[in-house]
Amino acid sequence: MRILIIEDDGGLSRGITFTMEREGYKVECCSGYKQGLAKVQKTPPELILLDWNLPDGDGLDLCKKIREFSHVPILMITARDMEMDEVMCLECGADDYIAKPFSLAVLKARVSALSRRYVLKTGSKRLLVSGDISIDGAEMKAYKGDRALNLSLTEFRLLKYFLENKNQVLLKEQILEYVWDMGGTFVEENTLTVNIGRLRRKLETNSSSTEYIKTIHGMGYLWEECHD
Repeated sequence: MRILIIEDDGGLSRGITFTMEREGYKVECCSGYKQGLAKVQKTPPELILLDWNLPDGDGLDLCKKIREFSHVPILMITARDMEMDEVMCLECGADDYIAKPFSLAVLKARVSALSRRYVLKTGSKRLLVSGDISIDGAEMKAYKGDRALNLSLTEFRLLKYFLENKNQVLLKEQILEYVWDMGGTFVEENTLTVNIGRLRRKLETNSSSTEYIKTIHGMGYLWEECHD
């Protein structure tokens, strides 16, 4: 798996590179917004470690830009550790978030989980459909009617899990274990809430007020199959 590190702290980049290469990853580094965007567009990586504060731009803006054309897993790295900062990262399309200073062991575990999700993808070529929502497992694409949905990898996996379990109550713990592939380790419930909210908004349109994802208070969520 090829990892792209977009981080202007040379010492941190070297430390992460050393750790990841020992695990068998191929790592490339760059230190700025423009260089990072160019590398993603020219040779798409399979995972991105992206710093929030870059010398020539904002990491959140870069995350949103990448999301316009790619669902590559993005792990945001930042010195900010407030809950709202995590929410902002997730709202911009990041799949995960880690605050400095952090343990390289924890970073390695997060990267491992994201990489497994990317490599395994869906493992299925069948089309999953519910109402006007559909998923092409082979191409990892989702649609609302004929309109393609711009989903992050996390959002795609959430949608796939819901469509595979229509009309069933899914406990929060079940969703965390499936989507983050770590048994919920290192993942806060707020991360799930933000991603569910983001997916809901992308499924809505001005012409349709259908609410597919129901909140089951105290338990989890349910994808309600809609019949015309």
